Amino acid sequence: MNKFEQLGLSESLLKAILDLGFENPTEVQEKAIPLLLEKDTDMVALAQTGTGKTAAFGFPVIQKIDVNNRNTQALILSPTRELCLQITNEIKNYSKYEKGINVVAVYGGASITEQARDIKRGAQIIVATPGRMQDMINRGLVNISQINYCILDEADEMLNMGFYEDIVNILSTTPDEKNTWLFSATMPAEVARIGKQFMTDPIEITVGAKNSGSATVSHEFYLVNARDRYEALKRLADSNPDIFSVVFCRTKRDTQAVAEKLVEDGYSAAALHGDLSQAQRDGVMKSFRGRQIQMLVATDVAARGIDVDNITHVVNYQLPDEIETYNHRSGRTGRAGKLGTSIVIVTKSELRKISSIERIIKQKFEEKTIPSGIEICEIQLLHLATKIKDTEVDHEIDTYLPAINSVLEDLSKEELIKKMVSVEFNRFINYYKKTRDISNQASGSERRERDDRDGAPRENNNGGATRYFVNIGSRDNFDWMSLKDYLKETLDLGRDDVFKVDVKEGFSFFNTDPEHTDKVMEILNNVQLEGRRINVEISKNDGGGRRDHNGRSSGGSFGGGRSSAPRREGSFAPRREGSGGGGFRSDRNSAPREGGFGGRSDSRSAAPRREGGFSSDRPRTEGSSDRAPRRSESFGDSPRPRRPRRD
Repeated sequence: MNKFEQLGLSESLLKAILDLGFENPTEVQEKAIPLLLEKDTDMVALAQTGTGKTAAFGFPVIQKIDVNNRNTQALILSPTRELCLQITNEIKNYSKYEKGINVVAVYGGASITEQARDIKRGAQIIVATPGRMQDMINRGLVNISQINYCILDEADEMLNMGFYEDIVNILSTTPDEKNTWLFSATMPAEVARIGKQFMTDPIEITVGAKNSGSATVSHEFYLVNARDRYEALKRLADSNPDIFSVVFCRTKRDTQAVAEKLVEDGYSAAALHGDLSQAQRDGVMKSFRGRQIQMLVATDVAARGIDVDNITHVVNYQLPDEIETYNHRSGRTGRAGKLGTSIVIVTKSELRKISSIERIIKQKFEEKTIPSGIEICEIQLLHLATKIKDTEVDHEIDTYLPAINSVLEDLSKEELIKKMVSVEFNRFINYYKKTRDISNQASGSERRERDDRDGAPRENNNGGATRYFVNIGSRDNFDWMSLKDYLKETLDLGRDDVFKVDVKEGFSFFNTDPEHTDKVMEILNNVQLEGRRINVEISKNDGGGRRDHNGRSSGGSFGGGRSSAPRREGSFAPRREGSGGGGFRSDRNSAPREGGFGGRSDSRSAAPRREGGFSSDRPRTEGSSDRAPRRSESFGDSPRPRRPRRD
């Protein structure tokens, strides 16, 4: 007996469930569906991404719709157009045997007049993104004043994306007596505030511990130097030959840059971010679902709505600014009871975030080291042998076997195996023979304990971080906290990306990881503060002085005026025209860069190209260059584009 039959669902829904191949309800479905069908109530359901929340609210709302009433009776809000379309399609599949139910998707990037026309024809259920829905309300194109049900799907993610005001305005347009169902992976303060303002005595159900991670996902972190982040990503991919993954970056620019670099190095990868057209996004997702793409490099916003089975790994190339977002990322894998792995590539200054994530997901990370070249070669060699063993023989080659046997008849079995493997493997092993070990040998455990005690990352002599001198200080009304906030906002960096801030009267010092050096120098040297141009330079001050309770340095920092600020060794270059301020500044071209974003390593040209595990040289089309075109300034000395907004 199908367990869905015990939940009180109608015959038409059970018939659709049978067609869809659903056998047993998930935990959130088993808890939510009977309650929502039994009575009219508000509900808060906390469950991880990929646990079947759409069916948990989709089946009850379909069963409660009056098919003879053409007015809008239910509104479902979701964070992105991909998720909006996904929910719409699933609701249509669930209601295929419910005659007369009309579902309309409302989202940006499509014709608002066509969407309004579809609603006017009679849409009992509207699935919408908050921004487009608010726009339609403002234009008088939709009437939700009589709806019976309002469903907030991925509520925490909608609020993380800045839709709080839109959601409040939309809910204020709906009747007070409606039922509100709120589905979320986590329960941050803003979600709780929405619930308190617009819900009455809601039933709360929780799948797993509140805000916890999925039990089917294991969590690993790899400690590397910032300059080796991209090389670490390649090695992790090479040590998992069958990887089928989503790689998360923080910004659209980094997403595009990493994807282009992977493609250039022969990996089957593509980017997914907000600057792509809908047609491009659809094409990328079609290729990913068809497994023509093994590594989908995405921003958090663009990845909402990715519902692809059997993703083996989620790779956090960069941790998200909001720790809660990690839960959404890791929820891309380990779905439908299958096991998955969430990987974090982390630098020393970010170790404190690992402890913060552990507290939220209530699971521990396993610290691992990046595999060496020899280890990767062994893994790939065994993978190739297994692939050869499992290959089905196409008997169309039988005609050619006599000629082939004639060519190979002087070779022993061992010689034949060696030569056959070498055809595929020589290029690969030659590449890794020349590479250095990038694993950070020092364990992160002691650093994490220290960071948890101190509340901020600390490394002697900066631990590889870049320290800067900047010509603003307390006379500009900054203390260490307000300067840190100003730098984060101006540079568009995360909460922990600026650290060791020491404020003096006329100048200050601060640290970032080396991967941000170019960005800091480029942006700050072109910013004016109250008519005075800011000047930032690389410092040799190790920032090792102790802080008092206000965060001010009590020693170890330079106490002289600007002329005593230390400069980086090496050549000096004149300041760019228009930068003002006279004098000289350090040569930016020698600033440390992250491995994936700074120039080519000597071994890059020898990097093996991949097709699955391996590939021989690919033919190039006529007129193509040896180098892939570069969109990001991170890959060369081309003029820098304007700093893009985040997704």
